[in-house]
Amino acid sequence: MLPIAVAVLASVVGLAIVAVFLTSSIDYYCNVDEIGVRDGCDDARRVRVQGAVDEGSLQSRGGITTFVMSFNGVSLPVDYEGEPGGVFQECIPVVAHGRIVDGVLVATRIEVKHSNEYEAENADRLAQAEKSACS
Repeated sequence: MLPIAVAVLASVVGLAIVAVFLTSSIDYYCNVDEIGVRDGCDDARRVRVQGAVDEGSLQSRGGITTFVMSFNGVSLPVDYEGEPGGVFQECIPVVAHGRIVDGVLVATRIEVKHSNEYEAENADRLAQAEKSACS
């Protein structure tokens, strides 16, 4: 009986781990202007949102970094617990991972330099985000 119980427990744990990885791998890439408009870009799931950090919007207090990101004239406020670090600054395109809560993207991760895979698949999005960044 003990080997069967251990096998069942290991299977349940394994399935839970697979479910977590699959859930995070289906985060939708959305531009700010697609939030609430495009299928998959809503508050029902985790999203990866691309936009440029608005000039003058970056604030940090109490361990929370807040800023506004925009794309195609549409803006979205972002709350991120921590400091994004690296080359994060105003007027650059970023991708923020998280959930939309009451109209605010509560981010758990900020990408400043896009991966080569993202750049290859989304060259037009990056060009558009850079074009709409601060002038």
